[in-house]
Amino acid sequence: MKTFKRSIESQVVLSELMLPSHSNFSGKIHGGYILSLMDQIAFACASKHSGLYCVTASVDKVDFLKPIEVGELVTLKASVNHVGNTSMVVGVRIEAENIQTGVIKHCNSSYFTMIAKDNQGKNVPVPGLILECETTVRRFVRSIIRKEESKARRDRFKESKFDMNEHLDRLDGYNVKIELKK
Repeated sequence: MKTFKRSIESQVVLSELMLPSHSNFSGKIHGGYILSLMDQIAFACASKHSGLYCVTASVDKVDFLKPIEVGELVTLKASVNHVGNTSMVVGVRIEAENIQTGVIKHCNSSYFTMIAKDNQGKNVPVPGLILECETTVRRFVRSIIRKEESKARRDRFKESKFDMNEHLDRLDGYNVKIELKK
């Protein structure tokens, strides 16, 4: 019998104070450190939803919108937005709070596709997702569209289908010099 869960049942929140040891050479928090935290919370969220060990299959769209400073409290929020047969798309939102002023800024939103595995490393079916409000429906549909657009983009630029001449005019105004070998 197929089981279903609400996204709230697997939501995870993680907060961590940013230390000087997390910073890069410019004194901002290193993006790689933030990515590591994002992967951890996506794993925890997907594992809670599936009840299984999960691995990261892909990360879609990581934009660092605002820098995170040493001394800020970073909060990551993760929620299962979409499920397939053995996969889950976990939305991760990152906010940083200046603990002296209370000002909160949105620093990143990203989407991790996680795959549930059994003890032998084989993909395992995951519970379905109960969509119970407009937000959960919007997030689910957004994941469907993102997946379709990603596939179309991949297919469009496959080496076997790519016609360079259709795209050369797009390069006008870019910092490139074309010296094609014949």
